[in-house]
Amino acid sequence: MTQPRPSPPRLQLRLTLDGDVAVGPGKIALLEAIERHGSIAAACREMRLSYKKAWQLIETMNRHLENPVLETRAGGSQRGGAVVTPTGRALIARYRALLDKVTELAEAEQLLMLLASSESRGDVEDARPDEAPQS
Repeated sequence: MTQPRPSPPRLQLRLTLDGDVAVGPGKIALLEAIERHGSIAAACREMRLSYKKAWQLIETMNRHLENPVLETRAGGSQRGGAVVTPTGRALIARYRALLDKVTELAEAEQLLMLLASSESRGDVEDARPDEAPQS
């Protein structure tokens, strides 16, 4: 039986506040899915996420921001939905811009290359942070 090929290392950015992940890749992906579909339920279906969990993620973001990330309309004959607010759109844009800048840093590229080469050799030992790699 062949071993599944490990996915290549990738950089993720999570911003924490008071022990909560206020913003991270999952929350940003949720906002982007809601913006695409205009619906929390449709975004949940796409992401295979429960509606309750989506609301927990939204409430966590709202708790740490001055303004809410979504506006919702009740369903019924007028067809409800959700709209990402200007605050939510700014959050997405700033998160993506920051992630792009961090990813472009030489140190990030070197770290990802180090992890990729370790995986290809089967090394999973972590080097001590104060030790420089041997040349």
